Amino acid sequence: MRSGLLELKTRPIVTPCLLAGLRDTLDMAPSPLLAPLRAKLDADPPRTLPATLTLLQELCDEIDALPADGDAERQAWRVALARQCRAARDDLRFLTAALGPLDGMPALADLVGAAAGGERAAERIRRIERLAQRCAGQAEMDFAFLYDPARDLLAIGYNVSERRRDPGYYDLLASEARLASFILIARDLLPQEHWFSLGRQLTTHGGAIALLSWSGSMFEYLMPLLVMPTYEHTLLDWTYRAVVDRQIEYGRQRGVAWGVSESCYNATDAHGVFQYGAFGVPGLGFKRGLAEDLVVAPYASALALMVRPREACRNLQALAEMGYRGAYGLYEAIDFSPARMPRGKGGVLLRSYMAHHQGMSLLALAYLLLDRPMQRRFLSDPAFKAAELLLHERIPKVAAPLHPHAAEVDVARHPPEVAPALMRVFPSPDTPLPHVHLLSNGRYHVMVTHAGGGYSRWQDLAVTRWREDATCDGWGTFCYVRDAATGALWSTAYQPTRRVPDHGEAIFLQGRAEYRRRDEEIESHTEVAVSPEDDVEVRRVTLTNFASRSRTIELTSYAEIVLAPPNADLAHPAFSNLFVRSEILRDAQAILCTRRARAPGEAPPWMFHLMTTQGTPAGAASYETDRARFIGRGRSVAAPAAFEGSGALSGTEGATLDPIVAIRRGIVIEADTSANWHIVSGMAETRTAALALIAKYRDPSFAARAFDMAWSHSQLVLRQLQATEAEAQVYMELAGSVLYANPRHRADAGLLARNRLGQSGLWSFGISGDLPIVLLRIADVHRIARVREGLKAHAYWREKGLKTDLVILNEDFSGYRQILQEKILQLVAGGTEAHRVDRPGGIFPRCVDQLTEEQGMRTSVFQRSGRVYHRWTRVRDHP
Repeated sequence: MRSGLLELKTRPIVTPCLLAGLRDTLDMAPSPLLAPLRAKLDADPPRTLPATLTLLQELCDEIDALPADGDAERQAWRVALARQCRAARDDLRFLTAALGPLDGMPALADLVGAAAGGERAAERIRRIERLAQRCAGQAEMDFAFLYDPARDLLAIGYNVSERRRDPGYYDLLASEARLASFILIARDLLPQEHWFSLGRQLTTHGGAIALLSWSGSMFEYLMPLLVMPTYEHTLLDWTYRAVVDRQIEYGRQRGVAWGVSESCYNATDAHGVFQYGAFGVPGLGFKRGLAEDLVVAPYASALALMVRPREACRNLQALAEMGYRGAYGLYEAIDFSPARMPRGKGGVLLRSYMAHHQGMSLLALAYLLLDRPMQRRFLSDPAFKAAELLLHERIPKVAAPLHPHAAEVDVARHPPEVAPALMRVFPSPDTPLPHVHLLSNGRYHVMVTHAGGGYSRWQDLAVTRWREDATCDGWGTFCYVRDAATGALWSTAYQPTRRVPDHGEAIFLQGRAEYRRRDEEIESHTEVAVSPEDDVEVRRVTLTNFASRSRTIELTSYAEIVLAPPNADLAHPAFSNLFVRSEILRDAQAILCTRRARAPGEAPPWMFHLMTTQGTPAGAASYETDRARFIGRGRSVAAPAAFEGSGALSGTEGATLDPIVAIRRGIVIEADTSANWHIVSGMAETRTAALALIAKYRDPSFAARAFDMAWSHSQLVLRQLQATEAEAQVYMELAGSVLYANPRHRADAGLLARNRLGQSGLWSFGISGDLPIVLLRIADVHRIARVREGLKAHAYWREKGLKTDLVILNEDFSGYRQILQEKILQLVAGGTEAHRVDRPGGIFPRCVDQLTEEQGMRTSVFQRSGRVYHRWTRVRDHP
């Protein structure tokens, strides 16, 4: 940077780059109206400063006189062109305002030497010299604290708090750190022996020789080339060419655009920020597992412009044609890794930009288009010029080249195979107990069963009514389907109508639940997800008409509203219902619900229920908020009175004795076509916030976005818990025994008969008995992995809104040392829920030898409210 600044003093203040830059900007806004501007810029360039000023002024005037362009992008580039012209004109006027007539294209130094009026140019030169001096000062750095003289290597970092170097070292020549090594040697801050202490392990591929790096990334190999020169037929030059050729071949083998380097990838932290990792090509790096990830970074192709310009340019053009370009250039990366690929996607585009990757791309373009200006400036430093011979290292004779991880190289010769999604599929609803699936964003929780029942909860409030009823499972949010012509009625899942479909199944995947069935030549596909962005659940219902005629199909949603703590609703549901009131928003096709405040200053939350349709409407939407009107006297949700006849729902709103939300909307579905409904329910702190969510999710794109984000959020939760998808499916299966009493996990009759303790018998353990209890019994220290899995299952359930008390009962009578107990406590302390020990909904490590015989019996029989809840759940090993 110092050399570049000093060049400004003697370089003409107007260079051909000025007009070339204006032409480039003009090319971004093609329009017949701009043809006169193009003609002026394509003409012979002005040879004097006054002529240049005249041209710039004419361009500014003509751009300002142009009418507005209806295309927003072209208009933005037109504004940028005007801004560019004015900036160049104003700067030239500023420097030459007080000067007389000037011939040719003077430099700043020439303006200073003018007879009069060169003070502004002189001030510009003084400013340049100050900046250059600052650059020189900032380049003076002490690396001694990172240098290990015993190894002649630089440590990767320094731990300031512990005042020690990191144990890792930059020990390879094929590393971005060689730039720092060269500079330090050139400035006599490190001995030359350091350069020759860097590893030079070589590999061959297709007859080409290349240095091995750590991760085989383009960044490691080519980043120093952005500023350092290279020389033909040297070791580094051959490496550059071999590496780029191997990257091109690797992209061809994997069936994707080439260019792999360290970049962001399809994983986010709790704040939604993309994670960053080092990715490379197998066979070029020592790092294991390079074939497991496939992340293409466009800036890697930009770096390759310095080595293989034609191939790199074609690859960049291909990336742009594939839609990987945004308003500010090519996006950060495209993740093709099978492990992070959402179902049905061919690649995940990371729509973000990283400033240093964009900066490297610009330097690579300057290398190619401006004849290596940074390299010329680099060698203008006498110290760097003196050390130039280090870069002339010849190619050694290779006796035994290395081929690290050859098996991975063989695997990577083929396109990535998309890993099958881990799922649970239930072809029949007839099971002894409901199978459950938990969906959550950490605040809003949904539980669904394979038959279609379940609940919705927000924080500690029940949004919809639910009861533990393993036999009927008739509680939840339901969708009824009716053929308007025949009156045939069924539901999108087995519940609530319990009609057996021609074909049906429930599918539980990470982040969503799906129900598929076929009735009356209508195929329904229902997807359920919780948005990580907002406290809403989205049900997307797609109905496909396989009949030879058009059909008018009505979809009706239904849910009983609570908006109170689950225990309060369980204790007195009729009293709880009295405080709920509803409001129908017909223009928005939504229903708002809230509870009346029971004390001054109380601000009850608001619930909304929304239905949107994509298809040909058949009549206006209708609404219902009174369960008595919807169900009818002596009926049930299996056959409500609301479907007697063909009339609309009553439209009752306000305070009702038994509040529900129900919306009905019909659509005409032509033969062999599909129609879509989005049913969105959610919670908000205020009415205004609820209305904002309604307005947002009336746009189907936001509802569809919830499904993609739900998958990403579920992957984030698994990474935070260090759990796999297979383990998560096991935890979900076990959750069914937590929510529904399982006879298989009940103590035997003799033990139940001898138990004399009630719920209060748990209090001496610090357990309230108000939450489901999971008992994990362990007696062998060699089976400590089960405790680890139990802790992960407990944390996973909590993330999904299912609170349990995990009791870890140590049945090892090992005497004084208590080795097993120590290991249990270590696992608890090192886990994500160490702060929840001996707290409600937390972890309770207990030793059996500290219990009386009666208490020991009590640990196998947990009784709550006069009912037996034996939650003995063994956390299985990995399937």
